[in-house]
Amino acid sequence: MSVYLFPIKTAFIIFSLIGFFLIIPWLIYSYRKYGHVSLWASIVAYSFTFYMLTALFLVLLPLPDTRDTCALQSPDTVHYSLVPFYFIWDIIKSSSVVWSQPSTYIQLFKQSAFLQAAFNFLLLLPFGVYLRYFFQKKRYWKMAFGLGFVLSLFYEITQITGIYGIYNCAYRILDVDDLILNSTGALFGFLVAPVILALFPSRKSLLAKSEKMRESHFVPPLSQLVAITIDYLLIKVSWILIVRLFPTNGFLAFTYTTFGFIILYFLVPLIWNGKTIGTNIMRFKLIKSGGEPPSWQSLLKRFFALYLPWTVSWSLNLFNSIQLDMDSNLYPYHVWTTVAIFAFLVIMWIVLFIHVMFILISRGKRNFYFDYVADLVPRRK
Repeated sequence: MSVYLFPIKTAFIIFSLIGFFLIIPWLIYSYRKYGHVSLWASIVAYSFTFYMLTALFLVLLPLPDTRDTCALQSPDTVHYSLVPFYFIWDIIKSSSVVWSQPSTYIQLFKQSAFLQAAFNFLLLLPFGVYLRYFFQKKRYWKMAFGLGFVLSLFYEITQITGIYGIYNCAYRILDVDDLILNSTGALFGFLVAPVILALFPSRKSLLAKSEKMRESHFVPPLSQLVAITIDYLLIKVSWILIVRLFPTNGFLAFTYTTFGFIILYFLVPLIWNGKTIGTNIMRFKLIKSGGEPPSWQSLLKRFFALYLPWTVSWSLNLFNSIQLDMDSNLYPYHVWTTVAIFAFLVIMWIVLFIHVMFILISRGKRNFYFDYVADLVPRRK
């Protein structure tokens, strides 16, 4: 069992890292395709990613301790098995079955050869279920079988090439029976998938809800937060690129970020009729509560509402970074001021967090504070 647990644990760790970095791209994709974040669609996407990683690692792990795998093998080692259905003979040969005694037949299912064959059959069975969910129609069974075969062939080639040259000899063999069992498992999963998928929302109902969302002008609060995050990430990513090219300091970072806020949260929507880069990606724009295009006064208020929490945090953290000698007369005041600043920042961000959570829970019945003070509302294009 530990042979299988190690690849699964490894897949979970890597999946957690990948899943974190895919949150924003997935939210963008969901809102652009469906008009909302579907819990079921998210489960399907993330579980499929985790499954594919797990299947790959179950095939490849554990890795050899050395790249010189040829030294671990005899010169006459054969790295392939091209006899189809040899696993049947292997199961029978390794069992202690007495054919005249039916009670011993159960021994067939306890042999390692049978368990290995069962593993290869079950490995791509979930892949067939996912394909049925994506393709829907039963007539695509040939495509499911073909994709199962291609995926299995990819695994086998990866093994026989020593992960494409990382190891100088293959550390697992290319087995034609693996291709047969993997492909058959994918096909079986595709055929039995309706029984499993009947327990969950259909893809058709998901698409129907997305059509209804597109007809509405309502913009979910999470979509608004994603748009703001996109604009902020543009500032931060561009700054990281500048840091790599030129020597910088804290003041330059503050100045650059300030100009980034002005450009992306004020000038761009002012010129672009209420749209920022983020809102355009999320397919909505900002308008006055009465339906008119946003005025420069409204956009300026919104800019300051977004900019102030960041600049206050930066300024107060800069003050806290000042070091005083403990013998200084001002040291006690500096300590208490530092504590007060820390408490203020914690309270400020807790209040903002509670506000955001309240808006998300209320599902858009209220506006975020930065839109409220600017008398602006998001509207789907």
